[in-house]
Amino acid sequence: MQKIVLYPHGGSGNHGCEALVRATCKIIKNANVILATRSKNEDSTYALDEICTLINEQEQISKCSFSYIKAAIKYHLFKDQDAFEAITYKSITNSVKNNGIALSIGGDNYCYGVPTYIYIINRLLRKQGTPTILWGCSIEPSSINNEMLDDLKSYSLIIARESITYEAMAKAGLKNVKLLPDPAFQLDRVDLELPDGFVEGNTVGINLSPMVMDCENGKNITFRNYEKLIEGIIADTDMQIALIPHVVWCENDDRVPLRMLFEKYKHTGRVVMIEDHNCMELKGYIARCRFMIAARTHASIAAYSTCVPTLVVGYSVKAKGIAKDIFGTYDNYVLPVQSLSKEDDLKNAFDWIYKNESQIRAHLQSMMPEYRERAYKLQYNKL
Repeated sequence: MQKIVLYPHGGSGNHGCEALVRATCKIIKNANVILATRSKNEDSTYALDEICTLINEQEQISKCSFSYIKAAIKYHLFKDQDAFEAITYKSITNSVKNNGIALSIGGDNYCYGVPTYIYIINRLLRKQGTPTILWGCSIEPSSINNEMLDDLKSYSLIIARESITYEAMAKAGLKNVKLLPDPAFQLDRVDLELPDGFVEGNTVGINLSPMVMDCENGKNITFRNYEKLIEGIIADTDMQIALIPHVVWCENDDRVPLRMLFEKYKHTGRVVMIEDHNCMELKGYIARCRFMIAARTHASIAAYSTCVPTLVVGYSVKAKGIAKDIFGTYDNYVLPVQSLSKEDDLKNAFDWIYKNESQIRAHLQSMMPEYRERAYKLQYNKL
C-alpha cells in the first residue's frame, strides 16, 4: 500500500486544518495516510489518530547526539546547507522514503509571508525522489516572487482551489497546475442535538475571527459592525443567532470575540453560543442555519457545501476566489474587512443576502452537487 504524508499541519484546534485532513483521508483511497503535525495531542483530542497515523513534524535533536555531530560536519566541511534541517524533518522524509507521495495541505500557507520552512521540507523530499503535490491552495498573486516560483515549479502537481490563484499561477508560467474545489467541500457532517434557542432553518450563524479583526483599517470597526448586524437581526427579523467558532487556538481563538458578543446580547434570548466541536459537528450546526456570516474560510465552505446562503467577511484572495467560482462574481458575496469604514457596512451587506435568499439558495442547490463531486477528482490515482 502506498504511503502518503500530509504536511504541514498546525493542529486541529484550527478546524479548517482538521477539515482538510478529514476530507483528504475521505478522498484518497487505498493508501496509508500519515499526518506530520505540530500537535499530536491536539489532533488526538479530535480523533484524527483514528483515520491516519500521526507523526511529529519536527524531531528534537540533542547537540550531543551523533546525528547532530554528523550534521555539523556536513554543514561546516561539506557546505550542506540543509544538513541540520535534514535531521529536524527526518520524520517526514523517512515516512515516504520508498514508494511515497507528499501532499502539502496547508491551503493558504503561501499567503502569509515567505514559507521558508515549506521550501526546506520540499527540497529534502525532492532530493530523495519523493513526488510533492501542493494540495488545495490559494496564493495571493502579488506574493509570487522568483523564490516562490522556483519552489512551485518543482511540485509534481499543484491543485489550486479557486480560479484567482489558478489564473495567477498560469500567468506566472506554471504548467503543473489544475483547478479543483477545496477538498473540504467533501467533508462529512455530524448533526448533534441543537441547543435551546437554535431554531433549525431560522437561525443566522455568525463566525468572527481575531485574524480578520487584525486586518481591519479602523480601530474596532469590525467588532462594531458585528454589533450593528446582530442588533439589526434582532430588531428587524424573527431569526435567532448562533455564534459559531471555527478556530480555538489560544493565540487565535474565535471564542474570544464571539463570547464578548454573546455576553452583550444574551439578555435578548435571541443569541446562543456554540462551544468547541470537531469540524464535522460544526458543519452540522452550520448546515442547519438559514444564513451564515463567516470570517473563516472553512466555515464558509461548510455553509456553501450545504447550500446555506453565506456572506464572507474576507481578508484575502481565497474568499474572493471561492465565491467567484461558485457565483460567477464575489461582489455582494464577500465583504473585504479592509473596506469596513462605517458601522453599518456589514448589516447593509447582509441585507442584500437576506433579500436575495431564494435565488442564492436555489443557485447553490442546483450547482453544488456537481461542484462538490469535482473534489473527488483530487484522488491522487486519477490526477
